[in-house]
Amino acid sequence: MPFTVGFVLAMAFVVAQAQQMNISRGSSLTPTTNSSWLSRSGVYAFGFYKQGNGYAVGIFLAGIPQTTIVWTAKRDDSPLPTNVTLDFTSDGFSLKPTPGQSFVIEYTSGSSASMLDSGNFVIYNARQDIVWQSFEHPTDTLLPGQILFAEDELFSAKSESDHSTGIFRLKMQADGNLVQYPVNTPDIAQYAYYSSGTDGRGMNVTLNFGADGHLYLLNDTRSNIRNITNGGLPADQATIYLMRIDADGIFRLYSHDLNHKGSRSMVWESSNDKCDPKGVCGLNSYCVLLDLEAECRCLPGFVSANPRNKTSGCSRNLVADGCEHKNETLTHTMEELESTWEDISYVDLTLSDKEACKRACLEDCNCEAALFDDTSCRKQRLPLRYGRRQVNTSNIALIKLCFALAAFGSILFAISVVLLCKHNVWAYKRVNTPIRDSELNEDIALQPYTYEELEKITNNFTEEVGRGASGTVYKGVILASQKPVAVMLEGTVEIPIPPSPNSILSTI
Repeated sequence: MPFTVGFVLAMAFVVAQAQQMNISRGSSLTPTTNSSWLSRSGVYAFGFYKQGNGYAVGIFLAGIPQTTIVWTAKRDDSPLPTNVTLDFTSDGFSLKPTPGQSFVIEYTSGSSASMLDSGNFVIYNARQDIVWQSFEHPTDTLLPGQILFAEDELFSAKSESDHSTGIFRLKMQADGNLVQYPVNTPDIAQYAYYSSGTDGRGMNVTLNFGADGHLYLLNDTRSNIRNITNGGLPADQATIYLMRIDADGIFRLYSHDLNHKGSRSMVWESSNDKCDPKGVCGLNSYCVLLDLEAECRCLPGFVSANPRNKTSGCSRNLVADGCEHKNETLTHTMEELESTWEDISYVDLTLSDKEACKRACLEDCNCEAALFDDTSCRKQRLPLRYGRRQVNTSNIALIKLCFALAAFGSILFAISVVLLCKHNVWAYKRVNTPIRDSELNEDIALQPYTYEELEKITNNFTEEVGRGASGTVYKGVILASQKPVAVMLEGTVEIPIPPSPNSILSTI
């Protein structure tokens, strides 16, 4: 299929910026002028690309509007300034002035280099033998013709715009299994969230990528032991395929249509459940799938460490550790979550009663949570990780909430405001002064509610219906009248509390 006129013109413009295809020693690049070396067709480029507040060096699709990085050199280094030069010398590729570190692509006796049309950047010796190639050092992406060898891994990027190493990995294991894990975990089934199911099917198994989008596993006898994708897609000059483990932990097959400005389409993905990758939500938070998107929620009694970054996890907003407050009067409660977590228990009790499990944790000041599954009660210390909500499951997480009470002292506690819904429209109002009966949509009087009563009204705050500037709104029902209400948990304020675990919190 021929290129469109628009694409040809775009390529001509880029080629005019960097005409080189065979790169000799002594050649150099800078971020702002002569910034890349192109492949013969102009589809791929090796050189500087924009990264954060500076630049990085890598391989990318050239001549298309959407920035698409397929390989990055020294991906975890700080962004480079505009005044650097990348030199091709007899010692390697080096940066000058060097900002505190060397930049060398390791090879021996390199005399020339080339950016190939396959997307592979290669270095040759004097006999034109390849002594180094980017295809043998993948980061997060594979291209057609590229192989992931046994024991090799791909690591996700941190985000679409930050190509440094992220928190997920895809490994071609020596046992023949292609498996996905979070980073910094052992290669065992407990931490896997995707597997090709081909362990024991041969030695030196490799992941291979055909020009038609075919991803498949070959064993050491070159026998196909598993098709990851079926292939059979158009294989022409106007379509570029790539496979990437994305920042969200799922690996996908993409196509880029060069006839339409490189527009990208997702062809296949290892999972359509974005809560599958373990670690997509940070410590002490759990993943909830809403409209096919992953939402991270904090454990009860915790707040997000960074609301703009869901992998940052959550930290306590109340007493941190009951064992550190032995001289104070403590009140404890256990909140239930239908969820699964990594099991890091320090005690495993044989209990078939959930209430007994709660008591066992409440009586142990070291116990901060417990995992209960109808047959056992596993006491946990924090932090909890790899959490996700599981509805209608026997797995229940029991989270300890601790409140320190002192006579006529103070405690930070959330104030809950309950408003009725009229005409089936959920609404909430932040209240800083008492509300007169006439100001309510329905004719009822204000009354105090305990926290436990609000839990019952909202069914443990399970159905979130909105967010305000300072709090979360939950759906609830007044049990006596069955009237619908909206309950908003707002911020924290300091209120005097008498030394009694049954103290009443009034709406204000």
